[in-house]
Amino acid sequence: MITAELLATIPLFAALSAERLAHVATHAADITLEPGEYLVHEGETPSFFVVIDGRLEVTKRVGTIERVLGTRERGDTFGEVPLVLGAATFANARAAAPSRVTRLDNVTFRELLHESPVLSAAVMQSVSERIRDLERVTTEIPSADVFIVGRRWDPACHDIRDFLARTQIAFQWIEPGDPHLHERVPEAKAHIDECPLVRTNDGRLLVTPTRRALACAIGLRVDPEHDAYDLVVAGGGPSGLAAAVYGASEGLATLMVEREAPGGQAGTSSRIENYLGFPAGLSGGDLAERAYRQATRLGAEIVVTRNVTAIEPDGDEHVVRLDGGDTIRARAVVITAGVTWRNLPIDGIEPLIGRGIYYGAARTEAIATSGKDVYLVGGGNSAGQAAVFFANYARSVNIVIRGKSLEQTMSRYLIDQLERKRDVVHVLAQSEITAVEGEDHLRAITVRRKDGSEERFETDALFVFIGADPQTGWLPPEIVRDPDGYVLTGRDMQRDPRASWPLERDPYLLETSVPRVFAAGDVRHDSIKRVAAAVGEGSMAIAFVHQALAPEPEHAHA
Repeated sequence: MITAELLATIPLFAALSAERLAHVATHAADITLEPGEYLVHEGETPSFFVVIDGRLEVTKRVGTIERVLGTRERGDTFGEVPLVLGAATFANARAAAPSRVTRLDNVTFRELLHESPVLSAAVMQSVSERIRDLERVTTEIPSADVFIVGRRWDPACHDIRDFLARTQIAFQWIEPGDPHLHERVPEAKAHIDECPLVRTNDGRLLVTPTRRALACAIGLRVDPEHDAYDLVVAGGGPSGLAAAVYGASEGLATLMVEREAPGGQAGTSSRIENYLGFPAGLSGGDLAERAYRQATRLGAEIVVTRNVTAIEPDGDEHVVRLDGGDTIRARAVVITAGVTWRNLPIDGIEPLIGRGIYYGAARTEAIATSGKDVYLVGGGNSAGQAAVFFANYARSVNIVIRGKSLEQTMSRYLIDQLERKRDVVHVLAQSEITAVEGEDHLRAITVRRKDGSEERFETDALFVFIGADPQTGWLPPEIVRDPDGYVLTGRDMQRDPRASWPLERDPYLLETSVPRVFAAGDVRHDSIKRVAAAVGEGSMAIAFVHQALAPEPEHAHA
């Protein structure tokens, strides 16, 4: 319990009257921390903290590395800068030793500033010092964690840039012919004919690395730590991340396996404006990165660049197989594998994938589109978000759709944004792309109108958003799917004549035709293709997992 007498021993409060100290004590939280335990995380609503005893480390995550910015010991404060600036907490604070901290809310903090000029002066002096420290740290931290040396039209170079962008790793991309290359990456000279090259922040040079090797190099986990878990989540989109967060937070030993980078398709969205709780919107990458940090902080184990290749029902524990030969046993599985972009059926398109033609937003290509004419195929929200984003760079953004307008396929807020950018964004309605041209990269496309007329447009940037399909061919036949490959769950599954439900109880809402195997998000039949819906289903699945894993009541065996 925080008392007035205890506060009086802290120099910051020494000038306060006994009455004011008593008032502050009644509003002060008494927090004890064990070494390694976090007091506050970056991005949280700020409070004012004063260290009573022990030592805190102030850290900030830069890329995959958590950097120590400083320490706080007895009498030191934390949180005054974001409170004064009206911002979210921009650093973490964790105990470096057994610690005791008092916390004051924003109202009490501002009362103190108003009523005690001495304390206010001390706090403002502290704010100035903290801002100088932040300026120093900002200049010391490299502008890029990773350097990439690769050619513009090399698909392998594009894949590396895309992967790093999706994992929120700052990088600088340098063409092999850049005159400053050898100043920035001197190690590249000996391997210049083996691009792409990647130099990590610890100085290692990776030559034509695979995604998995790159993930290891930047500190991401690619191998499961154990061979048995309570819960395995197959897929790392919004539904998978939600399942990992809720599974870990509710005490389940949780492993999430993602074939690429956390976030799935949503992770490539340039801006999500209608996600609850973010009035200014946020990018899909930011949402995925926050969820990833939240899941790992709560104890979920997340491996990336790995595929779940098979699920084998096996009594009380299912066998989950990963590419590379790893075998894991799981009491429950949640399938959140999502969907992948549907291919554009045009002759000659395959050699140009990654060389001017991209499935999805490919945000890393934005700067390269500066001042150019960009074409998008598709009229859904993903295409709309990409069009808004690329309109900030390109000379023109042209959306090719088969329908008469965007009204029936795109959310109203996106249509309104595109209308405000009508000087740049143009809709080619009742049209389709029939041909592409290019050798080393895309050079032109042909668009056919409804009346049969065709027009050729020169461009080196075409982004495809023509729908997506579930990749569920790896699932066992026991898990029933609809004709399009989406996983049937709950009552939809029970109505299918192929399903054979083996238990006396009914399947839960998100449960597949195999007990204790669930499906959530876009991979599920008749799901709502929205981020919020996927997050909701991922969290709901964990409630059903708990019910499925709970021991049966004794009367059930009577």
